Amino acid sequence: MTGTPELAEIAFAAMLLVARLGACGLLLPGLGEMDIPAPFRLALVLALVPLLLPGLMPGLPRAPDDIGAYALLMGGEVAIGLWIGMLARLVALALVMAGQLAGSFIGLSSIFAPDPTMGAGSTALSRFMGLAAAALVLCTGLYALPLRALAESYAVLPAGAVLDGGFAAHAMVETSAACLALAMRLAAPLLLLAVIAQAATGLLARVAPQAQVFVLAAPAQVLAGLALFALLLPAIFAQWTDSVRAAWSLLPGLG
Repeated sequence: MTGTPELAEIAFAAMLLVARLGACGLLLPGLGEMDIPAPFRLALVLALVPLLLPGLMPGLPRAPDDIGAYALLMGGEVAIGLWIGMLARLVALALVMAGQLAGSFIGLSSIFAPDPTMGAGSTALSRFMGLAAAALVLCTGLYALPLRALAESYAVLPAGAVLDGGFAAHAMVETSAACLALAMRLAAPLLLLAVIAQAATGLLARVAPQAQVFVLAAPAQVLAGLALFALLLPAIFAQWTDSVRAAWSLLPGLG
């Protein structure tokens, strides 16, 4: 066939893009948050399709005649999109995990706030850090990196390509380890404060065993922890932003 592609070919190519873009959009930090209404997220995905379709159309496969091959092709695109989105999401979760650790260290683990990211047992600080992570991604322009990686991923993982399960799992494990390490680094000052506070409380309990030292020291530990947390918050945000930018620069299609 020569000339302009038929409408059926364009529709099938658009569906291929929606499969990968939509799956990734469900997990992208900032743009795929549960707090953002679903129509807005769907509108974002649909807005990306006409932007990418003209350049990617020549390299997209044609619609298969077999329904099994069709389902396999769509499933592969969804798997690639979920994989890229999860890699980006895991790095962003470091800030939420740091808030969870900080809340536990300073004695706020009993103050629960429902969080769709960390679950119903999350602390108030983790919820705050989750909102801060989304705001930082949108305000600093970091959201452009995973979107660019998603567009460039067709060069390294063209539509119809089979995602290597071993390679994908290895990348997920490495990203999870980096996320945990970053979360621990961000929450390390609060951990040090908790250790010092518990050691001081234990010494006071030995000196004055009749006094309810742990009950009296709990409010002081919370206040000191919140003060230290507020003091370190700009540095925590700056380190997290730099780490996320460096990690997202290595996403498939960019690194």
